[in-house]
Amino acid sequence: MNSLDLTRYIEQNEIDAEILHLQSETPTVAAAAEVLGVLPEQIIKSVLFLADGQPVLVIVNGLARINRKPLADVLAMSRKRVKMADGQQVVTITGYPIGAVPPYGHPQQLDTLLDQGILQQDVVFGGGGEINALMRVTVPELQRATGGRLVDIADR
Repeated sequence: MNSLDLTRYIEQNEIDAEILHLQSETPTVAAAAEVLGVLPEQIIKSVLFLADGQPVLVIVNGLARINRKPLADVLAMSRKRVKMADGQQVVTITGYPIGAVPPYGHPQQLDTLLDQGILQQDVVFGGGGEINALMRVTVPELQRATGGRLVDIADR
């Protein structure tokens, strides 16, 4: 999958978001923030975990670190049963490579958790389906489009 697939998903689901195609790759939060001229906190990461083998997408601000203990607590299981997906699992489940994973638009609907830290921003930029594309979306629209639960699982 790529940014064209994501654009179709956005249009079909009437999501108020925009794909930005960039001149350079944005493999890190710092690189993305620099290219866009925004704060690193405005960059969001979509990180895939497997909880007892079931995919869970966690969305956090770019500088935040996901704390597996609170994540496991939210999922009502032990920390040992929650693993970060590897690169191949990410592609298989989301359709996108690490670094380009959008918060929605995957082949299957994913259980999604949104860290409360994203509420500190009005507009955020996340994976746009390709390493040189980012998606611009407001936080309320992100919440609506993902149907994600707000949780407190990140160290800031």
